[in-house]
Amino acid sequence: MPSSLPRPFAGLPVRRLTRDDLVPCADLSEDRGWPRDEHRWGLLLAAGTALGIDDPDGKGLMATCVVTSYGPRMAAIGMMLVAERYAGQGVARYLMRETIKTTGAAPLSLYATAAGRPLYEKLGFTVVGSAQRVSGHFRPTAGTCGPDGAARPGRSVRPASAGDLQAMLRLDAEAFGLDRTHLLTRLPAFADHLRVAEDGGELIGYAALWPSADSHVVGPLVARDTATAKLLVASLAGATDRPLRADIDARHQELLDWLGERGLQPGSETTVMSLGDRQPGDWTQCFAPLSVATG
Repeated sequence: MPSSLPRPFAGLPVRRLTRDDLVPCADLSEDRGWPRDEHRWGLLLAAGTALGIDDPDGKGLMATCVVTSYGPRMAAIGMMLVAERYAGQGVARYLMRETIKTTGAAPLSLYATAAGRPLYEKLGFTVVGSAQRVSGHFRPTAGTCGPDGAARPGRSVRPASAGDLQAMLRLDAEAFGLDRTHLLTRLPAFADHLRVAEDGGELIGYAALWPSADSHVVGPLVARDTATAKLLVASLAGATDRPLRADIDARHQELLDWLGERGLQPGSETTVMSLGDRQPGDWTQCFAPLSVATG
């Protein structure tokens, strides 16, 4: 498979994107029918390594891709976007190959759309799971405060404070299997709401709510069990009038059913793929990523 940029684009350099590229990145998202999400792009440009190819016609960016590194054991790839006018011309394949070169020997993980999956399979990625997107207005019911999500003796949810950070990092490392300090320390500034769940004084879950277009996204959502995950979602839903959106690990069917009962409808499904070793950690505690762009 050729690694050079296809004609007529030969000679165009791949460069590191910076905060100065935030608006062109958002423009490219909009070009592909995605939300502009300048807020999320700001996080990705700060916490990850973003690569891009400038449009030879001077119209912003031809393509982007972001790598979020978690050390030598894994890197996540996301935001692989090619401007509509250059789609299907080999640009994505070239940029993916160039991006993979920057990650060294680290295993890679990504969330693939149906359109992107064939390319990733050709590059050697294999399917390891899937995520179901759900969205809609959350409808609280009497059941929200019952045993399926609820307040149990000693269990509670409250806004996170600076003093919770170390406990959050320990819980996250146990669940995700890797150190995400460089990402999670940015959550208080990134999220509109950040909540933690406790049981008898022990932190057993946390979740964030951040803005995307006219919605609020739930993620990350990390919890010791499904009941705690429900409790966190219900708490966050009560903090906003916007529709909610989340990408739930498809293995958490109980949570998906519960969200459906409360008004969140299924949308697109993404395929979780890996190149190299599979991601470590405990999927039973990882209910939703911060974003499909960060793994």
